[in-house]
Amino acid sequence: MVSGRGPRERMVFSAAQLLRRGGVAATGMREVVAHAGAPRGSLQHYFPGGKEQLVNEAVEWGGGYAAERVGRFLAELPEPSPGALFAAMVRQWTDELASAPDATGCPVAAAVVDRAGSVESTREAAAAAFARWARPVARALTDMGVPAARAEPLATLMISTLEGALLIARAERDPRALTTAVAELGPLLDAAVAEGT
Repeated sequence: MVSGRGPRERMVFSAAQLLRRGGVAATGMREVVAHAGAPRGSLQHYFPGGKEQLVNEAVEWGGGYAAERVGRFLAELPEPSPGALFAAMVRQWTDELASAPDATGCPVAAAVVDRAGSVESTREAAAAAFARWARPVARALTDMGVPAARAEPLATLMISTLEGALLIARAERDPRALTTAVAELGPLLDAAVAEGT
């Protein structure tokens, strides 16, 4: 159960956690209610749009969480650089993969894989979530000296590389793809700073 939040917030958070584990198809509404410790009748009350609304709000939550993490990662870096930021973003997932391989995954990516081709509102929610995540990454890159024209494309590259490597790491149950992504992409990202000087 998720404490410190109201029933609605707990259900959105729980839906995001369950999406991370098994995707949309494996996430049942009853399971969300039980995970959240919410009253049974609260689903209809808070989510009159049913599972689609709940999934979309969980996707939105995922984008917001990822965006907020960027600032935390930057604050923890002794010497901020684009490569170090990317390594910090990836480290969250390598740590999770080591401690809970079955729970490791991105709720936004899970929703895209399961629903983006068939549910337009979910596709739109996922696109908005990725854009929300990319904005603080691009801003951080610009603050580190990456030319503004390159910051947004590099933010997209960082996020798409991370998501792809995470998918491979989950399939292999091995962090190899994640650590390879850091080793290969880090120097390219750091080289972009030199272009701005």
